Amino acid sequence: LGSFEGSRWKMRAEKRKKNAPKELERLKSLLRADADAVMEEVKEVAAVLPPAELRQQQDDCKMDIGNKRNKKTFLDEHGQYPVWMHSRQKKKLRAQRLKEKKKSKLAKAMQKASAFE
Repeated sequence: LGSFEGSRWKMRAEKRKKNAPKELERLKSLLRADADAVMEEVKEVAAVLPPAELRQQQDDCKMDIGNKRNKKTFLDEHGQYPVWMHSRQKKKLRAQRLKEKKKSKLAKAMQKASAFE
């Protein structure tokens, strides 16, 4: 097996050497054919626009986001999580939110109780 591996790589190297000129010619012909098309694209890209027009185009490209989300809880105004969020993550966030709510209710109850005493 070992001697066969060596001869295989040797033959591949010889094949690469033999096919190199043909491959080079093929690549050069591709470059010649694409050079005109590339130059046309460069001319289109290089069109100079005034800064005011560029700013106006950038304003037009802004995405219109319909619903606003809370960055901390990921909930939108209707209390819904994003569609891409996994149910495990939703469950974890919901539990965390309820825990905070319970803690604050308990603290308020303790304050009321201490106020009556």
